[in-house]
Amino acid sequence: MNAKAQAPATRSAGQMILDYFREFKVLKETPREYWGIQIINFLDCTAYFALLNIVTIFLSDQIGLDDNNAGYIVTLFTSLTTILLLIAGFATDSLGIRKSLWLAMLTRAAATAAVVFLAVNPNVPHRALLVAACFVAMAPSMAMVQTVFQSANKRYTSERSRSAGFNLWYLFMNIGAAAAGVVVDVVRLSLGLSSTWVIGTGIVTSFLCLGVMLIMVRREEQFGEEGRFVAAPVQETKRDANGKKPNPFTILKAMVSESAFWRFCVLVTLLLGVRAVFSYMYLLMPKYWTRVMGEDAAIGTLNTINPILIVVGLIVFIPFANKFNIFKMLVFGAMISAVSLFALVIPWQVVGQGLGAVGSALSISWMRNDFVPAYYAMSALSMVFLSIGEVIWSPKLQEYTAAIAPEGQEGSYFGLSMVPWFAAKTIVSALSGHMLSRWVPEGIGERLRAGTVPFWDSPEAMWLILGLVALAGPILALAFQGWLTKGARWHKATGSGH
Repeated sequence: MNAKAQAPATRSAGQMILDYFREFKVLKETPREYWGIQIINFLDCTAYFALLNIVTIFLSDQIGLDDNNAGYIVTLFTSLTTILLLIAGFATDSLGIRKSLWLAMLTRAAATAAVVFLAVNPNVPHRALLVAACFVAMAPSMAMVQTVFQSANKRYTSERSRSAGFNLWYLFMNIGAAAAGVVVDVVRLSLGLSSTWVIGTGIVTSFLCLGVMLIMVRREEQFGEEGRFVAAPVQETKRDANGKKPNPFTILKAMVSESAFWRFCVLVTLLLGVRAVFSYMYLLMPKYWTRVMGEDAAIGTLNTINPILIVVGLIVFIPFANKFNIFKMLVFGAMISAVSLFALVIPWQVVGQGLGAVGSALSISWMRNDFVPAYYAMSALSMVFLSIGEVIWSPKLQEYTAAIAPEGQEGSYFGLSMVPWFAAKTIVSALSGHMLSRWVPEGIGERLRAGTVPFWDSPEAMWLILGLVALAGPILALAFQGWLTKGARWHKATGSGH
């Protein structure tokens, strides 16, 4: 290999980070429509993640549902949103970006307003069923907004700026997720309002998004390399050897006959336990925190740890990502995310003693050997491990998919990867209420402080079981690495298989 080819490998860490930021300079050529979409992305994610952070608490405290029924409604809402992603893309392509945003935001604002109305009027007949219906009505708008973002990010960037455009979209999404945590704590703790008004922020952001669209998103043509909008080229559908367009069933039949497809399915299945950890953040964590640490627990602040670290991690880690083996990074990153649950299994007395010693040495009064600070520390540690693992493994799953998929079938593999995840998320969501009522019932905090809860009846037992399930998958994947990576085209994905 000549010296010129070796040059990228000899760049310093600082140089790689500078190069990463320089990549965004190409976005100077993007039109105002792109930046309008990113503002909408930030506002939408702030409202969406605020809703997810608080929805289980809202359904129990304001609507009066028990853990099981609250879990069922969240299951209906999130699962329906996932299903409708398959349809929303066609609707967005048909309606266009502006009409799709009008439809999605007005629908969401109306459904959210209805939820707020029902929450503040407890005497409405069949209130719980009506709230469930409102969340069902909200799901299509949630799905459509996601497809609008994907379409708009492609439409308002050129081939030269597309990679940077999607990277910035992901950063804006995580900044919105961090802002959601601030909204939750400001509304609940600083203003002393109920979680109803956290849900209600969705009304405000919906109209703000429409205002941004009216001002900044005017055109829908493809933005070209010449710095102007151009008509999008018509994509010719690939045909088979007989000149016929293959139908979806023909494509699926060809896929299931390939060994690569089954290797892909096995890996996706093995990682379901790790992917489920991210569902626990809104299904289990909010009630776990408020029931263990008290109603004034800063659940919003704890939920900001993940998106903030993702933003920092993406900036710092991406320049180094291609220096390591894709599959091993995928597996070890997944292990780190799985290990995050074990931080919640540590006895609080052990953590409390450590905090007390550090607090005494640094003369910090709140770091005392006490129950609540210990659980805050355990929760923060868990979120840190979860985030570090996510930065490592999540992008590598997509690269593995591109590497293992036969030429021309990458899109089908990406789509099918959502099927087992949808099934697992639905099951986990449906069981979440039962897990809470079994291991994190009302009043568990005082009993844990008093030391009267047997281990297998405590939240720690729940996290231990879920952690073991999550960790088992990556360990098995590592054991079968040779089979799972057979035939992978690493040079297609990252330029290196080492």
